[in-house]
Amino acid sequence: MNLKNIKSNQIILFVVALMLVSAGYLSYSMKGTPVSSNIVSENEVSSIGDAQLVSSNNIIDSNSLNEVSVETSSSSSKTDDYFASSRLGRDTMYSQMIESYQNLLDNQNVSEEQKAVATQEITEINNTQNSIMICENLIKTKGIDDVVIFVNDKSINVIVKAENLEQDTIAQIQNIIAREMNAEIENIHISNK
Repeated sequence: MNLKNIKSNQIILFVVALMLVSAGYLSYSMKGTPVSSNIVSENEVSSIGDAQLVSSNNIIDSNSLNEVSVETSSSSSKTDDYFASSRLGRDTMYSQMIESYQNLLDNQNVSEEQKAVATQEITEINNTQNSIMICENLIKTKGIDDVVIFVNDKSINVIVKAENLEQDTIAQIQNIIAREMNAEIENIHISNK
C-alpha cells in the first residue's frame, strides 16, 4: 500500500470519526424529558375520558398575571432559540461533512474507489437532510409549534416544542418518522422541550 492511499484512508477515518463525535455531542447536549412512547399503564388507560374536578376558587390578581406572562415570554424565547440554534448546528455539521467529502472528490491523489465512497456519502447526507426537512414540516402540520430532528446512524432523536405530549401525538410523530426515514419505531426517541 502506498503512502497516498494511507493518507486518504486516514482522512476518511478522520471524517467518519468527526461525524460520530459531532453526532454524539449533539445527542448528549440535547435537553428535554424523554417521552416513553411504548409503555402505557393501566391507570392511564382506565382514566382516559374521565372528568376532573376543577376549582374556580383561586383568584389571580392582575400583577401576578403580568409576572406570569413575562416569565412565559422569556421561557418561550429561550425555547425558540434552542430550536433555531439546534437546527443551525445540525445543518452546519452536515455542510461541513459534505464539504470534506467534496474536497476528497476534488483531490486528484484520491483513488476512484475513495471518490465513489465520498460520492455515496454525499448522497446519503443529502437524502438524510431531505428526509429530516420533510419530517419536520409534516410534524408541524400535526399542531406542533416547532421540532428538531437529529439522526445518529439508526437512532433518531425528535425534540418537539410542547409542554406535554399525548399518546396519539407521539404515535403520529412515530408514523411520520418511520414512513419518511424508513426507521424502526424502537429507534425513534421523542422528547419535549
